[in-house]
Amino acid sequence: MYDLILKLLFKLNAETSHELTLDLLGAAKRLGLLGLFAPKVADQPVKLLGLTFPNSVGLAAGLDKNGDYIDALGSLGFGFIEIGTITPRPQDGNPKPRLFRLPEHNAIINRMGFNNKGVDHLVTQVKKSKYKGVLGINIGKNFDTAVEDADRDYEICLEKVYEHADYVTVNISSPNTPGLRTLQFGDSLKSLLSTLKKAQLRLQEQHGKYTPILVKIAPDMDQDETIMVANSLLESEMDGVIATNTTLDRDAVAGHEFAGEAGGLSGAPVHERSDQVIKWLSQALNGKMPIIGVGGILDGASAATKVEAGAALVQVYSGFIYKGPKLIGDANEAIAAVKN
Repeated sequence: MYDLILKLLFKLNAETSHELTLDLLGAAKRLGLLGLFAPKVADQPVKLLGLTFPNSVGLAAGLDKNGDYIDALGSLGFGFIEIGTITPRPQDGNPKPRLFRLPEHNAIINRMGFNNKGVDHLVTQVKKSKYKGVLGINIGKNFDTAVEDADRDYEICLEKVYEHADYVTVNISSPNTPGLRTLQFGDSLKSLLSTLKKAQLRLQEQHGKYTPILVKIAPDMDQDETIMVANSLLESEMDGVIATNTTLDRDAVAGHEFAGEAGGLSGAPVHERSDQVIKWLSQALNGKMPIIGVGGILDGASAATKVEAGAALVQVYSGFIYKGPKLIGDANEAIAAVKN
């Protein structure tokens, strides 16, 4: 059934089909029909970050930027879902078209630009949700906030989502917001992480709840750069790292009609690069901080390699678009086999 639906959706503009799919999922949830699309996923609990994840396979940020479809997505069998990226103020994102499918490569290019309805809208949606699973909230900066002022944007978002999230992800690795990736390095990174750590401890006391903070990094770093980032995360006492975001590299899709489109490439082409960054992180972190692996998971085997590389959990996005809910169970089974 999913293959048939996919063929129909792929006849539409990529962003239109994205929005329609979410609307259909929301309607199916309200009508009690999600069981037609969501095979049962076996319980394989994972204790991490002070939380219990029902299974190892989560939904990456980006699919539900505003938290409008939490209950529907939470009913598909994911071990956890992550919503966002959200910014302090609503913003339209980049001009359309900004989303491109490369089905020959099981890949997607996007330059959405953190289009979202703002953090206040997301918090309202989270409060309305009936989802009881593990919920991550991904935060970023507004496009017109100068890099030197970015710390405050992240702090605003953290303050507003803190009590409503099971964990918060700091997105400093999207290639679609000017200057954002410079926050991954040097004094900019140290300043941001110091600001967020102080805010986390203050909010912990205020709310009587410790919400872990994870940092999502890009795949376009060499080993030395990855190690420097890992050391900064440890020094700043962050709680975890998500590896990786989309890539700017186009070697794997050279010659495709959309290869020259600006934006981040996700899906199968980023799989090996993501695995390599996870290996470097795992070596540098030496078990002191958990890694969530994301990038190019399209089947059980590609999920298992993330765990073999050092990830404790995984997330899917492009693979979920191409393969549907069946991917969740397949990935979960493969990971369980590797862990056992």
